[in-house]
Amino acid sequence: MSPPVRTTVALLFAAWFVDYVDRLAVTTVLPLIGDEFDLDLGQQGLLVSVFFVAYALCQIPGGLLADRFGAGRVTCWALLAWSLFTAGTGLAWSFAVLLVVRFAFGAAEGIFPAASMKALVERTSREERMGAQGLIMSSNALAAVAAPLAVPVLAAAIGWRATFWVAAAAGLLVYGAVRLWLPAPRPPLAADAAGSARVRDVLRMGVLWRFAGMLFGYATVTWGLSTWIPSYLFAERGVSLTAAGVLMAVPSLGAAAATLIGGRLADRFEGHHRKVIVPAMAVAAPALFLMALSPGLTGAVVGGTIAVFAASLCYMPIFAVPLRSLPPEQVGLGSAVVIIGGQIAGMTSPPLLGVIADAFSFEAAFCVLALGPLLTIALAVTTPQDSDAFLAALRKRPTDPAPRTEKEPS
Repeated sequence: MSPPVRTTVALLFAAWFVDYVDRLAVTTVLPLIGDEFDLDLGQQGLLVSVFFVAYALCQIPGGLLADRFGAGRVTCWALLAWSLFTAGTGLAWSFAVLLVVRFAFGAAEGIFPAASMKALVERTSREERMGAQGLIMSSNALAAVAAPLAVPVLAAAIGWRATFWVAAAAGLLVYGAVRLWLPAPRPPLAADAAGSARVRDVLRMGVLWRFAGMLFGYATVTWGLSTWIPSYLFAERGVSLTAAGVLMAVPSLGAAAATLIGGRLADRFEGHHRKVIVPAMAVAAPALFLMALSPGLTGAVVGGTIAVFAASLCYMPIFAVPLRSLPPEQVGLGSAVVIIGGQIAGMTSPPLLGVIADAFSFEAAFCVLALGPLLTIALAVTTPQDSDAFLAALRKRPTDPAPRTEKEPS
């Protein structure tokens, strides 16, 4: 990678890392918040899902803002705003206030993903894009290691409220770095320079919504587990929150490695996501049952690690064909459509699993998660596998303008 690409990857990695730590901090200290505000598991799940409601609602506005005002500028807006609302989480004095602050936090983070993806697309060639994106998105899995390890220790030392203030300070530092050092975009193609994305055209791309469905299936697993594993280990296995953080580091490190591998495979296969998704999710589904039904802690950790690793292999392949195929002026909005699928899973999975755990057991809730991999497999075999097939699917609607297919300069 060239120096500007390396700098872009490093800065976006840092931004995503802080993004993920800030949102995982709530799930990590959820038992403490639940005790302080006397919340049942359904209410705790609502505290997580309200973030995703706002996050999902702001995906398309975020894509439009990135396409209209520039990806770098919108990335900075998002970093500044969500850091302030992270600090506000530590000031909440009631469950209702917590819901409002977490909704605002979700809105601030919601404009970021499409801007981040557009920022990368503007600064990379098609051939290196998914590998670079895989490096960036491995930050999520590494944050999933860092948050369970660091947040309980901080919460024990300074309280859960002050922990959010520390996280907010880290976000402000990254905001300053992105503002100062994000490289300028590569020169656009002449044919693309004057282009613009029409919302109606992009939202009517049915094929994009099928990729969003794949991300929904993937995210039911990742958000279902990341939300409830700390509470499950604490309540059902008698593991302290600090020890639970150590145990969660194992699958999270596997997820980081799998995200990197998935990005490399997506570049190598030039899309063709079913080559990765079908076998990976075929492993993830039974691994969830192994985790849920294992009588011992070791078997549960092994099953969870296998499930998370296998599912994480699929993240970058889900995005590969759309990001390689969409013209630059539609990347922000188009990627936002795909991301919405994951956020709908974030809205529905935590409270649903909380209700199932309350009514039956955590084991039953984790078994239900196996539906996510099955959905992802079904969509993986019915979606376009490369750019030619993707563009052909778009052209089936004669009212749509044909997307540009000029090659980017290397």
